[in-house]
Formats: sequence, structure tokens, C-alpha cells
Amino acid sequence: MKKIVLSLIFCAFASFAFAQDNVEGQVFGEGVKKGNIIPATEVNSKLGTATKADMKVEGVVVNVCKKKGCFMNVKISDTETMFVKFKDYGFFMPKDMAPGTKVVIDGFAERKVTSVEDLQHYAKDAKKSEEEIAKITEPKKEIVFEAKGAVIVK
Repeated sequence: MKKIVLSLIFCAFASFAFAQDNVEGQVFGEGVKKGNIIPATEVNSKLGTATKADMKVEGVVVNVCKKKGCFMNVKISDTETMFVKFKDYGFFMPKDMAPGTKVVIDGFAERKVTSVEDLQHYAKDAKKSEEEIAKITEPKKEIVFEAKGAVIVK
């Protein structure tokens, strides 16, 4: 009997000791584990000369897809945003999420050139006017982030 009780106590202790803390808040996808989270303002420098890098990023939402929450833009500087999409469309963010909401995302940042067709599609999903969509005539070099998990932090 003592061995059973001691075994149960050991198992309980081990599960608490090896459990990894998650970032707290409203979780989407796989969520985000604590540790090695960088501010969004450091994404460009962390990428350096690499085309793609795995990272966890904390930033401020500028806008979210108004159609179904299938993408969002996160501020990375005073003049730039990072386009964030969700791995395999496995989850979406709340489409009514307010600009200025703080999020933590986990996935891959990548330097890409987004086509005019895709930019116009995203503008349509963001409920931009026909005039705004028609002004999109050039592809855009940008950082695109594919998130496998996201947390809206309080």
C-alpha cells in the first residue's frame, strides 16, 4: 500500500515538475509556451539575412480579417506591419478584435513577395472599398508570419 501511495505522489510531483507553462490568455491553435518571446519590433533583426526563422513574437494587432478572422496584421515598426496567417487555416482570430489588442504568436516569420492578386484578395476580405482595392497595383515585399498558435493576452 505504501508503495502505491508513494508511486502516486511521485507521479503527481513529476507531472507538475515537467509541465511547461503556457502564455495566459485566450488561446487559439496550439497556444504559446512561455520563454524566448521577442517583441514584434525585433522580428526583422532576428530574421537577419535568413529567409525564414522559427520564433515567438509579442505584438500589437493593427487589424484582423473582417470576413472570418483568417489573418491579422501586427505592428513591427511605426511604419510597417507583419502579415500573420494561421497554419493550414486550422484556427482563426475573433473578427471583431479591436486594434491595439496585444497578442503572442508562435510559428515562422518569412520574407516574401506577396502578389497583387493576393493583396487584393486580402484587402477584399478586410472589407476595403473598391477604390482602395483598385489602388493595389504592385507586389509587396513583406514579412509574413505563419502562426501555429496564438494567445490574446490580457
